[in-house]
Amino acid sequence: MTELLNTLKALSDETRLSLVKLLLQHNYCVGALSKQLNISKSAVSQHLKILRVAEIVKGEKRGYYTHYFVNRELLKDTASKIVELSNLDPAGKGCTKKMSDGKTCCSKEDLN
Repeated sequence: MTELLNTLKALSDETRLSLVKLLLQHNYCVGALSKQLNISKSAVSQHLKILRVAEIVKGEKRGYYTHYFVNRELLKDTASKIVELSNLDPAGKGCTKKMSDGKTCCSKEDLN
């Protein structure tokens, strides 16, 4: 579950999501990504660091430059885990206790 959370947190930023979309189409270096997104190279580097730590992107040194690409297997695994979550059956009986205002409310003990 931790890996899923780390991946989703890293992808929750609009700029990082844009970087991933670009890198899914083509491998790029920091300079090219900077031009594509019209942001500074240092901003791109900071976002790539977060994506690298989450293992969403990887870098490959080519001479002086590092070209980045997406770890597609991780994205597929993340998508699969989200589909699994959407297919979970509800457990327990849920909240059935009626309050005076007509809403339902229950304690943890009531859910078991």
